[in-house]
Amino acid sequence: MVFDDGDEFVLGVFVGALIGAGAALLLAPESGKRTRRRIRRSAEDLTDAAGDTLQTVADDAKRLADDARRAAERSSERLVDSVERGAKRLRVRT
Repeated sequence: MVFDDGDEFVLGVFVGALIGAGAALLLAPESGKRTRRRIRRSAEDLTDAAGDTLQTVADDAKRLADDARRAAERSSERLVDSVERGAKRLRVRT
């Protein structure tokens, strides 16, 4: 089978993960039940932290979008005012 560079990298990561997981299970100083509990707690903590981070990013994105919308509205209003003033000047000249 011929692999391109991307396939070799993915295969290497997968094999490395399997070897690392196997070594961790063989060399773990705690029982499987205790290790699984610790892993579950760590996963829950990471999930909570990721959720908090995503919420912060979502809040920041919403704030930036609102700021951009308001800036676009102000620019639009200034443009309309400018066009109206220009139209009035043209009417006065004619």
